[in-house]
Amino acid sequence: MLSLLAILAACSSIDCPLNHRVYTKYGLYQPDGKPDTLDNDTLWIWARRGNRVDTLVLNRLNGSTATSFELPISYMQPEDTFFVLLGDETRHYYPDSIYVRKESFQHFESIDCQASYFHHVTSVRCMGNIIDSIVIINSDINYDKPKEHFRIYLDPDI
Repeated sequence: MLSLLAILAACSSIDCPLNHRVYTKYGLYQPDGKPDTLDNDTLWIWARRGNRVDTLVLNRLNGSTATSFELPISYMQPEDTFFVLLGDETRHYYPDSIYVRKESFQHFESIDCQASYFHHVTSVRCMGNIIDSIVIINSDINYDKPKEHFRIYLDPDI
């Protein structure tokens, strides 16, 4: 009887993730590959939602320690669109866009837990206004948050 209770107790203590959203991590880099910072510049990013409405996902990233940031990724859209706005200290503003094409698939921790969506990035591109280039470093997007997924090389002339 005691062993039956132990088995039932073990089955009911499942560690379901508290947050089902996964994020992408972007690093800022100089053309020579060294980490870049925004210094006195400020960065805003909006995401295009499935209903064609934009929502602010990164508000006023700036400073000498701003070398990376995380953005949410949609569950089921095949391509996510992010609108980027960089403002400098003289109040000049420079727009750009990032397009992340991906495959999405459901991930189950347990039958008792809500499903999550993981993703595999197939391509990434930008408009090239302030972003010189963007490169995929890790194409698998899941709960492993510390991994960098993309490297952004800002235009050195901006």
